[in-house]
Amino acid sequence: MRPDKQNLASLAVATQAVHGGNMADVTTGAIRTPLVMANSYLLPDDPSVMDWSNPEGLCYTRNSGHNQLCLEKKLAALEGGEAAAVFATGVAALHAVFFTILQSGDHVVVGDVTYEAVWRLFDELLPKRYGIEATFVDMSDLDAVRKAIRPNTKLLHTETIANPTTKVVDVAAVAELAHAASALVSIDATFTPAPFFRTLQHGADLVIHSLTKYINGHGDAMGGAVIGAAKLIGEIKHDALVDLGASISPFNAWLIMRGSVTLPLRLRQHLASAEKVAAFLASDHRIAFTYYPGLPSHPQHELARRQFAGKGFGAMMAFAVKGEPEKQNLFVSNLRVITSAVSLGHDESLIVHVGADGRGGSENYPKEFQEFGHLRLSVGLEDPEDLIKDLSAALDAVFKDM
Repeated sequence: MRPDKQNLASLAVATQAVHGGNMADVTTGAIRTPLVMANSYLLPDDPSVMDWSNPEGLCYTRNSGHNQLCLEKKLAALEGGEAAAVFATGVAALHAVFFTILQSGDHVVVGDVTYEAVWRLFDELLPKRYGIEATFVDMSDLDAVRKAIRPNTKLLHTETIANPTTKVVDVAAVAELAHAASALVSIDATFTPAPFFRTLQHGADLVIHSLTKYINGHGDAMGGAVIGAAKLIGEIKHDALVDLGASISPFNAWLIMRGSVTLPLRLRQHLASAEKVAAFLASDHRIAFTYYPGLPSHPQHELARRQFAGKGFGAMMAFAVKGEPEKQNLFVSNLRVITSAVSLGHDESLIVHVGADGRGGSENYPKEFQEFGHLRLSVGLEDPEDLIKDLSAALDAVFKDM
């Protein structure tokens, strides 16, 4: 029996990554899910029996399409969720969650270090335009989270590993606090995709990914996903996909399906290399600070060890070169293997310099970030020794007179 006719939940994650959502083409017999570049599908003889807005059927690609549905099946299997909804970008997926769950007068508790788009949504757009209140709180401080919850709190939203400070959140503990107050928990797990960390198994109601990053893994397609219980995902599809139209293209869905097959293998390399690179940075006297959950010096190192159960600590880190701010840019300009670019989770290592003024919520960053700014490094699939040599040579160029 082919895996697409089996119960995917009975298979290991690595097997799910290969077979989830994949099906043979009934027309040609091709064993890979074909790319279906159609924006409309053949209607039944009697269209009056149709639900025109059904996001599970094949009618119009804004609602759903063949490649989108296949990708959703794979993502739900990988995360151990009942269902998934896919979107054009990760930000569209985040907005879909907030748009569906929240109403005017509701309150949200949000991590005080969070993705820039989420910060602006809850600091500016949603309060001013829709009357949704938000409290930003240090999600690693459970007493502070408990105190921030109000009778009208409907959602707690945070990131497993915060972007960019790498603060780690105890997902199970936050979920317990939220559920005791009859609120939902949404977790942006872009930094911690399955099988590294399966967020739903730790109590989250919804897990959100920027598919652009690790799950696609090749830097050539954009997408976002929300995964969770079928009923809640169905509401998100009806409210924020069909009627808002932030639909992923068939081609991007197909590319992400292709990239996701190697996700478990790629993650092993990402995670193993990141530990070596972080250890090098932490040991070099020319580095002002290094934040990486795998380092004993990290504030949530013990939590990360327990929560991630020895599988790794992610492949994202933040650090800074000692000296005046100009040295950060000089350092980056001397890198020859690592690429200066935004985004993360690509096959190639990426680094971006963010000044001391940071972005929204940067006042909540550690004091070292506010003094030096920071360099955010996404460790890719290169040999870690080549990455270390590249970093070392760039430091030598900056400090050549010392």
